[in-house]
Amino acid sequence: MSLPTRELGRSGLQVSPLAFGGNVFGWTVDAAQSLRLLDAWLDAGFNFVDTADVYSRWAPGHQGGESETLIGQWLAQGGRRQRVVLATKVGMDMGDGRVGLRPEHIRRSVDASLQRLRTDYIDLYQSHQDDEQVPIEDVLGTYSDLIQAGKVRAIGASNFSAARLAQALEVSQHHRLPRYESLQPLYNLYDRAVFERELEPLVLEHGVGVINYYALAAGFLTGKYRSAADAHKSTRGQRTVEKYLNERGLRILVALDEAAQRHGATPSEVALAWQIARPAITAPIASATSLDQLAQLRRAAELQLDAATIARLDAASAEA
Repeated sequence: MSLPTRELGRSGLQVSPLAFGGNVFGWTVDAAQSLRLLDAWLDAGFNFVDTADVYSRWAPGHQGGESETLIGQWLAQGGRRQRVVLATKVGMDMGDGRVGLRPEHIRRSVDASLQRLRTDYIDLYQSHQDDEQVPIEDVLGTYSDLIQAGKVRAIGASNFSAARLAQALEVSQHHRLPRYESLQPLYNLYDRAVFERELEPLVLEHGVGVINYYALAAGFLTGKYRSAADAHKSTRGQRTVEKYLNERGLRILVALDEAAQRHGATPSEVALAWQIARPAITAPIASATSLDQLAQLRRAAELQLDAATIARLDAASAEA
């Protein structure tokens, strides 16, 4: 059964309340499991999948493009493309000088992504990071050409500061160029300050959709990492989780445990439901490596937190 959708910014794209984070495909999830998870994602009523050309270049022996290639294999099985809102990104370092947002690099990169994805259009094409070496009008002008060519439907920004996103929106309006319809920032119950202070007012004012990454703080908000010893249980934990293991982080876990017990849910379901309930958030990005984890994402998308629970989570996660 499909979930209610939300419009992404003013793009006309209707997306499910969670996006599947494709960074795991070909990295922590092998090819066969990746295809199973993508099928289960659609079967669970979701339609939004986010990836990037650089996924998963950081893994030993990888060159980038692994995630897009697996998604392309899945789409090639047929009957899926029209059911999916497909998002990918350009701009991170792919090696050999392939980095940034120069027009020629964007043009080559979109064609490479389309080939790997085995599709003739990308629903949401995102600047993976800002590139202050390239004039904004040149970047947006290139995206305009791609939209007119039918290769891209809408564009988004990832990892942009509020000042640069505001500048890009102004350039779009002044030059009548496509605007960034979405922002992909770091945001979760722990990492709140930068988004809420600087970016949230801007996206609300301009109707920009938000598809935040690290929605579960690299797994910390699932509750499985509660000590330094726990952090060494997985590749992701070792890389990223230890910074959350402090008094505030553990206070957040206690509040999540209490809310989970109250709602008959898991901490991860509560953490995602808290984000989905925020007016500025369109669709948090979350990954799953098993069908059980994916089932939790479905429950999170349906979970309605009461005002008292939200207030308790707000208080527990507030920064001093």
